[in-house]
Amino acid sequence: MIPEPDILIVGGGLGGVAAALAACRAGRSVVLTEETDWIGGQLTSQAVPPDEHPWVEQFGTTASYRRLRESIRDYYRQWYPMRSEALVLTDLNPGAGRVSKLCAEPRVALAVLEAMLAPHRASGRLTLLTEHRAVGAEAADDDTVRTVTVENLRDGSRRTIGAAYVIDATETGELLELASVEHALGAESRAEFDEPHAPQTADPLNQQGITVCFALSHHQGENHVIDKPADYDFWRAYQPDFWPGPLIGFLAPDPRSLDAVPRTFVPNPEVDPLAVNADQSADAGDKELWGFRRILARKLHRPGAFDSDVTLVNWPLNDYWLKPLIGAGEETSEQAVAEARQLSLSVLYWLQTEAPRADGGKGFPGLRPRPDVTGTDDGLAKAPYVRESRRIKAVTTITEHDVSIDLVGPHGGTRYRDSVGVGNYRIDLHPSSGGDNYIDIGSVPFEIPLGALIPRRVRNLLPAGKNIGTTHITNGCYRLHPVEWNVGEVAGALAAHCLAEDVEPHQVQSEDKRFDAFAEVLDRSGVQRHWPDVRGY
Repeated sequence: MIPEPDILIVGGGLGGVAAALAACRAGRSVVLTEETDWIGGQLTSQAVPPDEHPWVEQFGTTASYRRLRESIRDYYRQWYPMRSEALVLTDLNPGAGRVSKLCAEPRVALAVLEAMLAPHRASGRLTLLTEHRAVGAEAADDDTVRTVTVENLRDGSRRTIGAAYVIDATETGELLELASVEHALGAESRAEFDEPHAPQTADPLNQQGITVCFALSHHQGENHVIDKPADYDFWRAYQPDFWPGPLIGFLAPDPRSLDAVPRTFVPNPEVDPLAVNADQSADAGDKELWGFRRILARKLHRPGAFDSDVTLVNWPLNDYWLKPLIGAGEETSEQAVAEARQLSLSVLYWLQTEAPRADGGKGFPGLRPRPDVTGTDDGLAKAPYVRESRRIKAVTTITEHDVSIDLVGPHGGTRYRDSVGVGNYRIDLHPSSGGDNYIDIGSVPFEIPLGALIPRRVRNLLPAGKNIGTTHITNGCYRLHPVEWNVGEVAGALAAHCLAEDVEPHQVQSEDKRFDAFAEVLDRSGVQRHWPDVRGY
């Protein structure tokens, strides 16, 4: 039997793990559930290297997120056969990928996250239930969530867990629906917040596309061609109205300009990542696909240690948006994931058999999917990369007017009295289930207001991920790894603080004296709440 915890955290992604760490550090008992068998969410089970801002090595994250990053690097330094020149790099990037300063394998991130939780599990403060999904919640008349029922996905058994505080760290904001917490879904209308990039008409089923990522290595002279996927003929012929050619192809829109831009694909380039001029391709972005999300760079290691790089496929080619993931019923959701998986398998098969090569030939039969990297049978990620969630109707809603550089200027942006963190990323929306093309516009370094974590009505449920009080538009810059971690850490710390001080989240947010006391807790734990002047960086 599991004793009733102080805090129940549903969802073991980055926000859920950060929330658990913060609550346990404060001495609170925690139950953490996770739908897959891997904690870590977008960093592990979804297999997405972290999207981060340019100053991540110097500032702009919480101290615990920096520990996560440095521990991943230390794992490689300790256990991998790295060249001596790589071992001494303070900014070691294990995959030498361009998308992030820390491209690494999902299993390494998983090992580090599990190590971070290990002492709290050993002490008994933390109970981790993997392969458990929330299927019900009981809301009380006093605007609280009393219990959550979770189902063991291995044997179908169910258990109901009560807690003083419940944290929704699910990928899709499932508890908001189950507990009848007021929330938004999909795209708001332009009239609601006067956002320039919002559509004229609200559409809850207009959501960013999902992606089933997968890992690849390349072995020249070998044949690893998979069986032809069942839906290959459909996907091979599919051309969206707003796409410059077939979706499965190397010609795709530039997310910012929407101009048609060709991508190139060169497995295992001979460029040494440690060479003086190795960064000449840094401006290539995703124009050269192999190196963009590479998560293991063979040339960082001693000769012969690895016969191939490993790269992660999360490209324009395998974004899926034909059906919404959320809000259209469980059957539609399951179909969306199944079709997204078929799209990714079709991309793989096309790369192996039809993709144009620089020598004029077609196909790379030596491309090998890597189940060992993703922890699955087929090399696809355990879960789809989810970019958009249900979002609480919050005390504070963050809109385009708070963060868009076009609206606030390069040194503007809303500064919040109740800021509990910072972030920075472009407003980056991928093509959507409503038929929208990319929306990719500049934003300014932003703050995370505590009011965006406080539901308007419910008193003891807190969000810990993409389900905070953003809009469809601003979710595009608040949805990335370090911000999710920051939100989760604050949610866990806030629940613990409220229990210790016998106050409620609404009081902490609205009363200056109570907020100042909580801000001191965050400051002591290394949560950066305001940006320095970044103009000199």
